[in-house]
Amino acid sequence: MLKSFDIYNQNNILKIIVAVNLLLVGTGSLLYTNRLIERLEQREQQYVQLYAKSIAYLVDPNHINSGDLTFVTSEILEANSTIPAIYVDPNNEISKPNNITLTAGLSAEETQRELRSIIADMRERHSPVVVEMGTGERGLVYYDNSPLLRQLTYFPYALLTILLALGLLAYLAFSSSRRAEQNRVWVGLAKETAHQLGTPLSSLMAWVEFMRSDTAQYDESITDEIEKDVKRLETITARFSSIGSVPTLKDENINDVVSQLTDYLAKRISTKVKMSLSSQLPTEKTVQINRLLFEWVIENICKNAVDAMKGVGELRLTMQQLPNQRIAIDITDTGKGISKANMQKVFNPGFSTKKRGWGLGLTLAKRIVEEYHSGRLFVKSSEVGKGTTFRIVLNG
Repeated sequence: MLKSFDIYNQNNILKIIVAVNLLLVGTGSLLYTNRLIERLEQREQQYVQLYAKSIAYLVDPNHINSGDLTFVTSEILEANSTIPAIYVDPNNEISKPNNITLTAGLSAEETQRELRSIIADMRERHSPVVVEMGTGERGLVYYDNSPLLRQLTYFPYALLTILLALGLLAYLAFSSSRRAEQNRVWVGLAKETAHQLGTPLSSLMAWVEFMRSDTAQYDESITDEIEKDVKRLETITARFSSIGSVPTLKDENINDVVSQLTDYLAKRISTKVKMSLSSQLPTEKTVQINRLLFEWVIENICKNAVDAMKGVGELRLTMQQLPNQRIAIDITDTGKGISKANMQKVFNPGFSTKKRGWGLGLTLAKRIVEEYHSGRLFVKSSEVGKGTTFRIVLNG
């Protein structure tokens, strides 16, 4: 048992290591990409400043009169083929929009409105670059990120999303692997237990026959009860053997199944526990179940109830018809109840409030009801200090 828990702890440590590594990779990629974006933004701002200087060069009468504009037009203005930019002159007139895609078919007035709207958006993202004129006047160049920079801005978030997705897939793979490993362990343990019980059961049956052969010394009623217990052990052995296999369901009279089981349990639990069964189902009501496994469910819940009552109290089983041809079996005790904090944990493997046991009884019961019988097992109600009601719902 200790080795099993060590395996699970190692798996948890491995998952933590994977998660931390993914987080480090994602954070490192995010920081590095942000650094690249900042450098690219600085470079694009320098381009815009150069663009602004070229405009100042063009509007300076001294440069215009010189006629030497080839360098400005061919190498500076045309160099900016990606960065959206709009120049607004000192009179607040828009001129020289560069790399701006406008809606087709607009009038001159509508075009101006659309450019003003674009300038407003640009102003929110970047401060405009000032164009100093020789006369002391100033123009403004508004600009936005290039398409490449915008794509790079979203890249780290896309990368982080991919890493989170990979982390989730890794977690699901680890969880699935662990569940498969746990199932193999429990199936192997159950079948080995069934195998080991075979030899002492055969011996016990032989002793029962021996006692029956000497009726003068051994009371027949005692041997009958011992035989019932031996057969019960055989039933338990059959249950363990069936774990890991798809059970066969048969039409069983549900009243008879539950009634016979409660009669058996009533003689073997504490005499201070009052056990009762009431049924509102038709006498011949049949349900498709695997009797061996379904009896195990009822027995597990009843034994847990007796433990919760510490051997003193009342245990009531009630069966009733539900809509849509379903039936409900309620098992109610007058025990210590279940706290709200533990309500969602009672069916978890390993969870137990008792000092003894593996904490697997309710887990197996839920699996038998829901996976093998397509039903439901849940805590219908519970109040600390007053008791708990478990409900089993089956398709009738």
